[in-house]
Amino acid sequence: MAAKKEDKEILEEDIQNIEEEQKEEKTGPQKNLTADKADEYIAKLNNDLMEQRKLADEYYDSLKRNMADFDNYKKRISKEKESLHKVIVAGIVEDLLPILDNFENALTHECVDEKFKTGMEMIYSQIKDVIKKYGVEEIECIGKEFDPMFHEAVMHLEDDKYGEKEIVEIFRKGYKIKDKVIRHAMVKVAN
Repeated sequence: MAAKKEDKEILEEDIQNIEEEQKEEKTGPQKNLTADKADEYIAKLNNDLMEQRKLADEYYDSLKRNMADFDNYKKRISKEKESLHKVIVAGIVEDLLPILDNFENALTHECVDEKFKTGMEMIYSQIKDVIKKYGVEEIECIGKEFDPMFHEAVMHLEDDKYGEKEIVEIFRKGYKIKDKVIRHAMVKVAN
Protein backbone atom coordinates (compact mmCIF):
# COMPACT_ATOMS: atom_id res chain seq x y z
CA MET A 1 0.00 0.00 0.00
CA ALA A 2 2.91 2.23 0.61
CA ALA A 3 3.98 1.63 -2.99
CA LYS A 4 0.55 2.60 -4.23
CA LYS A 5 0.66 5.76 -2.15
CA GLU A 6 4.06 6.67 -3.60
CA ASP A 7 2.87 5.90 -7.12
CA LYS A 8 -0.23 7.96 -6.53
CA GLU A 9 1.86 10.90 -5.23
CA ILE A 10 4.24 10.61 -8.21
CA LEU A 11 1.25 10.47 -10.54
CA GLU A 12 -0.28 13.56 -8.91
CA GLU A 13 3.06 15.38 -9.19
CA ASP A 14 3.29 14.41 -12.86
CA ILE A 15 -0.24 15.67 -13.45
CA GLN A 16 0.58 18.88 -11.67
CA ASN A 17 3.75 19.29 -13.75
CA ILE A 18 1.83 18.66 -16.97
CA GLU A 19 -0.88 21.13 -15.94
CA GLU A 20 1.76 23.70 -15.10
CA GLU A 21 3.48 23.14 -18.46
CA GLN A 22 0.13 23.48 -20.21
CA LYS A 23 -0.55 26.68 -18.29
CA GLU A 24 2.90 28.00 -19.26
CA GLU A 25 2.29 27.09 -22.89
CA LYS A 26 -1.06 28.87 -22.77
CA THR A 27 0.29 31.92 -20.99
CA GLY A 28 3.58 32.01 -22.95
CA PRO A 29 2.03 33.14 -26.22
CA GLN A 30 -0.22 35.47 -24.29
CA LYS A 31 2.86 36.96 -22.71
CA ASN A 32 4.43 37.33 -26.16
CA LEU A 33 1.13 38.68 -27.47
CA THR A 34 1.00 41.19 -24.62
CA ALA A 35 4.67 42.18 -25.19
CA ASP A 36 3.94 42.72 -28.91
CA LYS A 37 0.92 44.86 -28.02
CA ALA A 38 3.02 46.80 -25.53
CA ASP A 39 5.71 47.39 -28.17
CA GLU A 40 3.06 48.55 -30.64
CA TYR A 41 1.53 50.82 -28.01
CA ILE A 42 4.92 52.31 -27.13
CA ALA A 43 5.69 52.83 -30.81
CA LYS A 44 2.31 54.52 -31.26
CA LEU A 45 2.96 56.74 -28.22
CA ASN A 46 6.39 57.66 -29.61
CA ASN A 47 4.82 58.55 -32.96
CA ASP A 48 2.16 60.64 -31.22
CA LEU A 49 4.84 62.32 -29.13
CA MET A 50 6.87 63.15 -32.26
CA GLU A 51 3.78 64.59 -33.95
CA GLN A 52 3.00 66.70 -30.88
CA ARG A 53 6.60 67.93 -30.76
CA LYS A 54 6.41 68.92 -34.44
CA LEU A 55 3.13 70.68 -33.77
CA ALA A 56 4.58 72.43 -30.70
CA ASP A 57 7.62 73.53 -32.75
CA GLU A 58 5.32 74.89 -35.47
CA TYR A 59 3.30 76.79 -32.86
CA TYR A 60 6.48 78.12 -31.26
CA ASP A 61 7.85 79.27 -34.62
CA SER A 62 4.51 80.88 -35.42
CA LEU A 63 4.53 82.63 -32.03
CA LYS A 64 8.05 83.98 -32.63
CA ARG A 65 7.07 85.25 -36.09
CA ASN A 66 3.92 86.87 -34.69
CA MET A 67 5.91 88.53 -31.91
CA ALA A 68 8.44 89.85 -34.44
CA ASP A 69 5.61 91.07 -36.68
CA PHE A 70 4.00 92.82 -33.71
CA ASP A 71 7.31 94.49 -32.76
CA ASN A 72 7.71 95.69 -36.35
CA TYR A 73 4.11 96.91 -36.30
CA LYS A 74 4.71 98.91 -33.12
CA LYS A 75 7.88 100.46 -34.58
CA ARG A 76 6.12 101.31 -37.85
CA ILE A 77 3.16 102.87 -36.02
CA SER A 78 5.53 104.88 -33.83
CA LYS A 79 7.39 106.19 -36.90
CA GLU A 80 4.12 106.97 -38.68
CA LYS A 81 2.85 108.77 -35.60
CA GLU A 82 6.04 110.84 -35.36
CA SER A 83 5.93 111.60 -39.07
CA LEU A 84 2.27 112.61 -38.88
CA HIS A 85 3.04 114.82 -35.89
CA LYS A 86 5.79 116.59 -37.88
CA VAL A 87 3.46 117.10 -40.84
CA ILE A 88 0.68 118.53 -38.66
CA VAL A 89 3.04 120.83 -36.76
CA ALA A 90 4.68 121.94 -40.01
CA GLY A 91 1.27 122.75 -41.50
CA ILE A 92 0.19 124.80 -38.51
CA VAL A 93 3.52 126.62 -38.25
CA GLU A 94 3.47 127.33 -41.99
CA ASP A 95 0.12 129.06 -41.47
CA LEU A 96 1.51 131.04 -38.50
CA LEU A 97 4.68 132.24 -40.26
CA PRO A 98 3.04 135.11 -42.20
CA ILE A 99 1.56 136.34 -38.90
CA LEU A 100 5.00 136.12 -37.30
CA ASP A 101 6.48 138.06 -40.24
CA ASN A 102 3.82 140.76 -39.85
CA PHE A 103 4.64 141.09 -36.16
CA GLU A 104 8.34 141.46 -36.98
CA ASN A 105 7.57 144.15 -39.57
CA ALA A 106 5.25 145.97 -37.20
CA LEU A 107 7.86 145.96 -34.44
CA THR A 108 10.45 147.62 -36.70
CA HIS A 109 8.24 150.71 -37.14
CA GLU A 110 8.01 153.65 -34.74
CA CYS A 111 5.17 153.48 -32.27
CA VAL A 112 3.98 156.43 -30.20
CA ASP A 113 2.25 154.27 -27.59
CA GLU A 114 4.90 152.33 -25.63
CA LYS A 115 2.31 150.12 -23.92
CA PHE A 116 0.94 149.06 -27.29
CA LYS A 117 4.45 148.24 -28.54
CA THR A 118 5.19 146.27 -25.35
CA GLY A 119 1.97 144.29 -25.84
CA MET A 120 2.92 143.53 -29.45
CA GLU A 121 6.38 142.39 -28.37
CA MET A 122 4.83 140.11 -25.74
CA ILE A 123 2.48 138.50 -28.27
CA TYR A 124 5.35 138.10 -30.74
CA SER A 125 7.46 136.48 -28.01
CA GLN A 126 4.64 134.10 -27.07
CA ILE A 127 4.17 132.96 -30.67
CA LYS A 128 7.92 132.33 -30.99
CA ASP A 129 7.90 130.35 -27.72
CA VAL A 130 4.98 128.20 -28.88
CA ILE A 131 6.56 127.26 -32.19
CA LYS A 132 9.89 126.64 -30.45
CA LYS A 133 8.12 124.26 -28.05
CA TYR A 134 7.16 122.11 -31.05
CA GLY A 135 10.76 121.87 -32.27
CA VAL A 136 10.62 124.67 -34.84
CA GLU A 137 13.94 126.50 -35.29
CA GLU A 138 14.99 129.50 -37.34
CA ILE A 139 17.40 128.67 -40.14
CA GLU A 140 20.70 130.41 -39.47
CA CYS A 141 21.72 132.72 -42.29
CA ILE A 142 23.91 135.80 -41.74
CA GLY A 143 27.58 134.93 -42.19
CA LYS A 144 26.78 131.34 -43.17
CA GLU A 145 27.52 129.76 -46.53
CA PHE A 146 24.57 129.56 -48.92
CA ASP A 147 22.92 126.11 -48.88
CA PRO A 148 20.08 125.56 -51.39
CA MET A 149 18.57 123.00 -49.00
CA PHE A 150 17.81 125.79 -46.52
CA HIS A 151 18.15 129.09 -48.39
CA GLU A 152 16.57 130.75 -51.40
CA ALA A 153 18.82 133.32 -53.08
CA VAL A 154 16.84 136.29 -54.41
CA MET A 155 19.74 138.73 -54.84
CA HIS A 156 23.43 138.51 -55.62
CA LEU A 157 26.16 140.92 -54.47
CA GLU A 158 29.76 141.27 -55.69
CA ASP A 159 31.86 142.47 -52.76
CA ASP A 160 35.41 141.47 -51.82
CA LYS A 161 34.87 141.98 -48.10
CA TYR A 162 32.55 138.89 -48.02
CA GLY A 163 33.51 135.27 -48.70
CA GLU A 164 32.27 133.17 -51.58
CA LYS A 165 28.58 132.20 -51.28
CA GLU A 166 28.33 134.03 -47.95
CA ILE A 167 24.87 135.21 -46.93
CA VAL A 168 24.90 138.95 -46.26
CA GLU A 169 21.24 139.86 -45.81
CA ILE A 170 17.93 138.16 -44.94
CA PHE A 171 14.69 139.24 -46.60
CA ARG A 172 12.48 136.59 -45.02
CA LYS A 173 13.39 134.21 -42.21
CA GLY A 174 13.36 130.49 -42.84
CA TYR A 175 12.21 127.79 -40.42
CA LYS A 176 12.72 124.06 -39.99
CA ILE A 177 11.69 121.18 -37.74
CA LYS A 178 14.81 119.08 -37.19
CA ASP A 179 15.97 118.52 -40.80
CA LYS A 180 12.62 119.21 -42.51
CA VAL A 181 12.42 122.69 -43.96
CA ILE A 182 9.08 124.40 -43.42
CA ARG A 183 10.02 127.56 -45.28
CA HIS A 184 13.31 128.46 -47.01
CA ALA A 185 15.02 131.65 -45.96
CA MET A 186 15.05 134.37 -48.65
CA VAL A 187 18.59 135.81 -48.69
CA LYS A 188 21.13 137.97 -50.52
CA VAL A 189 24.31 136.07 -51.38
CA ALA A 190 27.77 137.56 -51.96
CA ASN A 191 30.20 136.55 -54.71
